[in-house]
Amino acid sequence: MQRLLNRIFIVLCFIALCTNSAIAIEDIKIQKDSILTLNDCISIALNNNPEIRNARYNYGISKANVNIARSEFFPTVGVSTGYTYNDVNSSGRMMAATNTNAYTVQATLNQLLWNFGRTNAHIRMQKFYLIADKFYFENAVRETTFNVKQRYYEVLAARATVAINRAYVDINERNYLRTKAYFEEGVKSKIDLVNAEVTLSDSKIQLIESSKAYKNALVNLNNAMYVSDAPVYSISSTEGFNIDNDYAPVNLTNISKTRKKESSELPVSVNDAKLITSVQKLEVLTNYKLNDFPYNFEECIKMAYENRADLKAYNSTLDAVKENLLFVKRNYYPELSATAGYGFRNTNSTNSFNVGVNLSSSVNIMNQKSQVDAAKFQVDIAENSLNQLNKDIYFEVQNAYINMIEIEKQIPLLAVKVRQTLENFELAEGRYYVGLGDYIQLQDAKVNYNNAQRSYIETIYKYNVARANLENAIALPQEVTITLEGN
Repeated sequence: MQRLLNRIFIVLCFIALCTNSAIAIEDIKIQKDSILTLNDCISIALNNNPEIRNARYNYGISKANVNIARSEFFPTVGVSTGYTYNDVNSSGRMMAATNTNAYTVQATLNQLLWNFGRTNAHIRMQKFYLIADKFYFENAVRETTFNVKQRYYEVLAARATVAINRAYVDINERNYLRTKAYFEEGVKSKIDLVNAEVTLSDSKIQLIESSKAYKNALVNLNNAMYVSDAPVYSISSTEGFNIDNDYAPVNLTNISKTRKKESSELPVSVNDAKLITSVQKLEVLTNYKLNDFPYNFEECIKMAYENRADLKAYNSTLDAVKENLLFVKRNYYPELSATAGYGFRNTNSTNSFNVGVNLSSSVNIMNQKSQVDAAKFQVDIAENSLNQLNKDIYFEVQNAYINMIEIEKQIPLLAVKVRQTLENFELAEGRYYVGLGDYIQLQDAKVNYNNAQRSYIETIYKYNVARANLENAIALPQEVTITLEGN
């Protein structure tokens, strides 16, 4: 008996150690002045995202629940000991006084032999929930990856927009200086000079707004990586978003108000302003290549149904609730168990040992029927949710594919528009300064050129996000990922 108790104790301790173990997540820090790639940012986010950690913890809970379900087939051991003191005094003709001291030790062992598949159904149910939690973990990884991609492209787009608006300010400063010089010579009117001043102020406002959008994009990227108080670092361009500056600086370490000096001050006059070049071509994207997406729509739909972790999780959940229905139904069946007990009493050195087999059943008919009905509704809900997700995935992939294809068609057209508006701007400026064109034509040409560049960058950004969204919808395998084991 003592040997059996020792073995049971060792087994229970081993189970407790296994179920309480946790996997540590490495804490990655961004080094100052480092240059991060898109994959680097994804890696940081996957290691820092608390939702992924929670998914891992939920998986650990489900793993423990499987062991709890299995423990129903393990014997239950009970040990008790006690001391009894009894003092009896009686009065009467026969005066007597008795007292007894009794020590007792008892040990019991209960073992489930068979309950007609109820425990097996419970174990299978917990296993299916374990599988579902594994897929929920993979789904959290997928969503985190897409979120980082979106925020990464947002920074690149915002950085390019700042460069465009800064160049636009330079253009308007040069135009103001030249118009002022012509006005002082009597060639241009006062209204042209005032319009040049207004245009310069508007361009500076646009630059401030784009700078604000850029800083907000940096905040969103840091948030997507769950990195606070990040040092100064840079992110590199991607093949699909190759801006002229290979590295976009990220600096949120010094956020303060603008200087007291007015940023709207006009540029200082220079000698011979007519010699300053007015039109400057700005190539915000260099060697841009639009790589075709390697899969057609039908292939994307097939990949989505094969790869989506949330769909697999819903399937496992449906299997789990079906097993739960079997588990509840089998509560009607009796339970076959074996018992063994040992007792010792020091009075007269009494030892006792008993062994028995029991067949028992205890059912509340109304309660049991209600539990079965509830379990059936859970199956119905799981089936309905699975059917709905199948349809949602189809429409999600369809919308993502159409969105990517339609944006892709706009990119070459906008590239042509940028060249056309630049040429129109050069012609309008030439006509204006030889007296053949008016200032409105020149201003329209400048605005069109600037807007064309901004639209081009915005469309490139939308295309990259749309492509990432399609990859996310079909759960396309990524270069960087993380597993339940932490790598």
